[in-house]
Amino acid sequence: MPRNLSRALGSALCCAALALSACNKPTPPDPERPPEPQATGVGDAIQAPLDKAKAVEGDLQQAADAQRAAIEAAGG
Repeated sequence: MPRNLSRALGSALCCAALALSACNKPTPPDPERPPEPQATGVGDAIQAPLDKAKAVEGDLQQAADAQRAAIEAAGG
């Protein structure tokens, strides 16, 4: 076997061994401790309009009650 081919083959085997040794199964998550949430920007973008709608809901209910009371007072 020529010397350059032997050296190239040895390098290739060494690289292959290193690459294969890096392929480990990932460790499973700890069942006692749930993972921390990663993304909060999307959750905030969804939650903000919901909070705003809940805040306005009380005002709308009061206005509807006042209108209903005015109609009842007018004899309706």
